[in-house]
Amino acid sequence: MCGIVGFVSNGKKTDKQTIIKNMSDRIIHRGPDGEGFFIDDKVALAHRRLSIVDLEGGTQPMYNEDKTIVIIFNGEIYNFQELKKELEQKKHKFTTNCDTEVLIHGYEEWGIEKLLKRLIGMFAFVIYDQKAGKIVGARDHFGIKPLYYYQKEDEFFFASEIKAFLGHPNFLKQVNKKALKMFLIFQYSIYEETFFQNVFKLKPGHYFEYENNKLNIKQYFHIDYPKESKRSFEQTKRELKNILEKSIAYHQTTSDVEVGSYLSGGVDSSYVVSVAKPDKTFSVGFDYQGFDESLYAKELSNLLQINNTRKLITADEFFDAIWKVQYHTDEPEANLSAVPLYYLSKLASEQVKVVLSGEGSDEMFGGYNEYYEPTILKIYSKIPLFFRSIIRKFVKIFPHFPGQNTLIQYGLPFDERYIGHGTLMEEWEANEILANELRNEETIHEVLKSTYEKVKKENLLTKKMYIDMHYWLPQDILLKADKMTMANSLELRVPLLDVNVFQYAKTIPTKYLVHKKQTKYLFRNIANEKIPHEWASRRKLGFPVPFSKWILEEKYYEKVKEIFEKEFVEEFFDKKTINQLLEDHFKKKKNNGRKIYNIYTFLVWYQVYFIEEQIA
Repeated sequence: MCGIVGFVSNGKKTDKQTIIKNMSDRIIHRGPDGEGFFIDDKVALAHRRLSIVDLEGGTQPMYNEDKTIVIIFNGEIYNFQELKKELEQKKHKFTTNCDTEVLIHGYEEWGIEKLLKRLIGMFAFVIYDQKAGKIVGARDHFGIKPLYYYQKEDEFFFASEIKAFLGHPNFLKQVNKKALKMFLIFQYSIYEETFFQNVFKLKPGHYFEYENNKLNIKQYFHIDYPKESKRSFEQTKRELKNILEKSIAYHQTTSDVEVGSYLSGGVDSSYVVSVAKPDKTFSVGFDYQGFDESLYAKELSNLLQINNTRKLITADEFFDAIWKVQYHTDEPEANLSAVPLYYLSKLASEQVKVVLSGEGSDEMFGGYNEYYEPTILKIYSKIPLFFRSIIRKFVKIFPHFPGQNTLIQYGLPFDERYIGHGTLMEEWEANEILANELRNEETIHEVLKSTYEKVKKENLLTKKMYIDMHYWLPQDILLKADKMTMANSLELRVPLLDVNVFQYAKTIPTKYLVHKKQTKYLFRNIANEKIPHEWASRRKLGFPVPFSKWILEEKYYEKVKEIFEKEFVEEFFDKKTINQLLEDHFKKKKNNGRKIYNIYTFLVWYQVYFIEEQIA
């Protein structure tokens, strides 16, 4: 696991050396074990290395035999040994035992698109093809590894993290205010253009070619859902179990260093641990009653006779880490679980270099609670939208009562009411708290329209999983997983989110995914053969964080209030409105905790990057 950075420029070679070094140093946490550079008259490349495979021979940048092709690579290719044998039969000569070299020779042999379609792994890499005079960059199928680029006039930069661009004197750092409204609604940055103007994310399953100052982006992998298979439940269970176990083995054994595992109280990480049987597991919880799932992890580790290291996070530690989290995520990140993940990564990095985790299972196997819809809601959904919208407007004027939010939500058409797993507020609420000049009429429907069009004929569950696979998973779950682990120089692997697993999962009948009231029904059945029923059947909890409880205490209320009242806040928010949200929460008039955290994280992020320009 590593960090990559580079730029195209016609400047002096000596200037490039200083600049690329400065850019590389910004992401030293991604690769503290070594650095390497390539510089010519047009291109400068840098690589930060965290040594995992071929500890002695895997130095980058790496070259083909005549040094006309140069690569910098971040990630792991789990099937590189098979590809290497195939390439050796075609007379390609290898000088290392690492996966990076497979990408070089694979590119020579098959070209970029055919190579990408053969890969099993997580990756972001850039190839400089000197003969062709072009740069090619690619990102893995699901977006496990990040890759950003900056394009303005004749400037073109690329890197694993946006902060690397700050080391280039020609990088114009400007906040993209357009991104704020949807961030308040979704809790993460949803646009291809990031919170930095002219900085873009390369989408998962895409690659770019940059030639003669022109950028061409193409898609090589599509998330699609063919017809459901007619396999029996038992046959599906048996086949999926074999595919999952093979994937876990791939992810565990492709390493020359020890591999540990994260372990929560949920079924995903518990299943991974039960199959992989690592020597070490790691867990965190909160030093607050009712918010400590690490006890479940400790109990399961004892049952499996695996060593477990756990930590309880205090309120002070949580608030201290928010600044670090916002720095390392590059863009504002309002998922509360990013902070415990930061501490979990720090804990694990003290003992291992690689950990396994359970991300991706919910989106593929129907794991979120929102994926289950009771019969009464299915009936209610069939009431004409006109009448449901009237009911929606009517119930909104009442004080909160059980079921109120559901009636409000289901008063909207499906492509407006379901925008993914992490929705925080409606459009009008976001406009209400924004500064006047940032309020706009852009709707969720407009943002997601093109995505919904692709699955408009699919069933309800498939639509929901499709949306989450394109937004929530890559732009929140996987982003924070990569950034929080790499902040602590730790590699995270997600064996459940594997291209071969997905190719099978997408054909599974939806009745096997959500059955009666049980989400992730098939996966839980498989897991129940390895772990006790209590773990296999435990309801999805996410990562409960007591932030809303903490800011009822004056000490932490004052921490938030201090930043809410800063002068720069008026550039983005109506100060009176956001301070009223905080006041109402503190006086227990209304639970505004999640909205407050959303606003707070953006303001911390802005202060880190645009005012203090350092980690607090």
